[in-house]
Amino acid sequence: MELNEIVAQRIAKLNTLRNRQVEPYNMAASAKGGSVSSWAGRLIISEVLAGFTEGRSVQISGRIMAKRQHGKAVFCDLEDSTGKIQLYFKEDILGEEKFRLLENVEVADFITVKGETFTTRTGEPSLKVLEFGLLCKAIRSLPEKWHGLKDVELRYRQRYLDLIANEEVVGVFRRRSQIIKLIREFFDRRGYLEVETPMMQFIPGGARGRPFKTIHNEYNLALYLRIAPELYLKRLLKCHNRNY
Repeated sequence: MELNEIVAQRIAKLNTLRNRQVEPYNMAASAKGGSVSSWAGRLIISEVLAGFTEGRSVQISGRIMAKRQHGKAVFCDLEDSTGKIQLYFKEDILGEEKFRLLENVEVADFITVKGETFTTRTGEPSLKVLEFGLLCKAIRSLPEKWHGLKDVELRYRQRYLDLIANEEVVGVFRRRSQIIKLIREFFDRRGYLEVETPMMQFIPGGARGRPFKTIHNEYNLALYLRIAPELYLKRLLKCHNRNY
């Protein structure tokens, strides 16, 4: 299916939700019968899965990553930044009107749910949904499930898609953040001061690097995007040494 067709279908479902008095981009909107804004005490999915016990009442939010319908029951995989859990929606529990709203909720949408934990016959930790609310309706679909996002050019230009589609990339970002945090802690303990030098410079620096030129409209100045922080760092060191 072409992207334009997918977008058109999703916009049609968005309009259907609004016609049913469900606001698809309002944190206070819900699936008729429960105000999402009043659902205090939501947990992250990893907290639900840690020491998982059946019969526990929980509230979680996340993005739908998969959806499977079996008659009057719907199974969804809900994912947040900490993990993934299976949701179980049943018409007998939600009622016909609320259950029918699921026809307009699909993969990539963000929802919030209240429910009770249980384990399936195959031993999968799951959540039986008692209430649900729509947090954000997605107009575009996620990258194709099995092949993922392989185009290197697209991955670098649209990092947000890369982070959604490739879990190993998320791991790289997390490790990078931890490494930077540890480096900062190392120098903090030794009395070092972290500073930031200007991004725009009057004189381009960086050896043979070709500078990016721009104009400061307010002062009508020609400026260059820095290639290396060397020039201002040297000035900073001179000022710092003068204080001793």
